[in-house]
Amino acid sequence: MTFEEFYSLPDDGTKQELQAGILVSEPLPGFRHGRVAAAIADVLRTHVRRHKLGVVVSNDSGFLLARSPDTVRGPDVAFVSRDRVKGDEARAFPGAPDLAVEVLSPSNTPASMHAKVADYLAAGARLVWVVDVETETVIVYASLLAPRFLGPRDFLDGEDVLPGFRVPVEELFEI
Repeated sequence: MTFEEFYSLPDDGTKQELQAGILVSEPLPGFRHGRVAAAIADVLRTHVRRHKLGVVVSNDSGFLLARSPDTVRGPDVAFVSRDRVKGDEARAFPGAPDLAVEVLSPSNTPASMHAKVADYLAAGARLVWVVDVETETVIVYASLLAPRFLGPRDFLDGEDVLPGFRVPVEELFEI
């Protein structure tokens, strides 16, 4: 399937992505997943707006990561730096976000999440956070081979992608 065919599909109520030309559908992830994704989007957007760094988007936003075969991913939350946003990204942003955030869903397998992280990094993402709502942990990837594991008492920071951003991991999971 191509990017163009993907965007002509009717909405069937599932979360859909295009992985190397193959349509991948997942059930909607659930309430707690949405609550954590919203908390992350909130703290990121507050920081990004305060420092005029760019834009934060939700999983309704697609990113065209590869062509021939086409790959379109929709991270749960993403940040794109100000200098990369053109304003004419009608369907999908052409390229990877600077930061992709994936909140694990019950339907995610380790292999599927590894593939998502690899796709983001290969397309140029500078940072990927994988957030586990069950263990209340975050895995930080700046490269596929050197993940950092953060527990509830650790601090998540934006490194050079989001200068000055720092939040306790446990805060992401508060009610």
